[in-house]
Amino acid sequence: MKKVLIVEDESIVAMEIASYVKGLGYEVVKMVSNADDAFEAAMRLQPDAILMDVHIKGDEDGISVAKRIRAERKIAVIYITAFNDDESIERAIETEPAAYLTKPFNRKELAAALKIATKYFTAPQEAAVADVKHLHISHEFSVDLENRQLYCCGENVHLTRKEQALLFLLLDAKGQLVDTYMIENQVWPDKFPNENTRRSLLARLRSKLKHQFIETVPGQGYRLVYTAS
Repeated sequence: MKKVLIVEDESIVAMEIASYVKGLGYEVVKMVSNADDAFEAAMRLQPDAILMDVHIKGDEDGISVAKRIRAERKIAVIYITAFNDDESIERAIETEPAAYLTKPFNRKELAAALKIATKYFTAPQEAAVADVKHLHISHEFSVDLENRQLYCCGENVHLTRKEQALLFLLLDAKGQLVDTYMIENQVWPDKFPNENTRRSLLARLRSKLKHQFIETVPGQGYRLVYTAS
């Protein structure tokens, strides 16, 4: 049974949607009304699809939290909202939604959107889990472990030999600390680099990763922090 998370700040509307979705054969894992609860539920419950209102309780709207969720998990998002202005739609498009339905929504359209979302939008994630040679470290970045290539949004990111060596040294550690001594011996096996050389290499790699993933442990070394999908 496919799982659905409902993010809607009007309880009556949320219950109406939940009743209809259950009738279609889906499991409603939770109903929430604000961004923080939506993000927490998405991370913990890992639904197959999220029915997301744009205007929700709190300072963060549905599009903003959808962007945060999509950065961590490839979960299909279907917007159900009264907002159909160009700005909202353009912002929503950036999150690559499965559908954008306006209230009052057509039930048949919602049924079709859910069917498409849970069948096709989750397929890349399932394929990535099955393909252990290709690791997704965010919605933007992936790594071809066999050919030792880094990709951003499907495009190859050029790495120098030293950048590649450092990246895969951190990847091989699987989130554990890699101390500076190991980095220097593995990346520069033929010579002892100075601190500026090491820092410069790290800065270049961080830039190519859009300043994500590499965490500094002061006085010890570095680790790669990401959530594989």
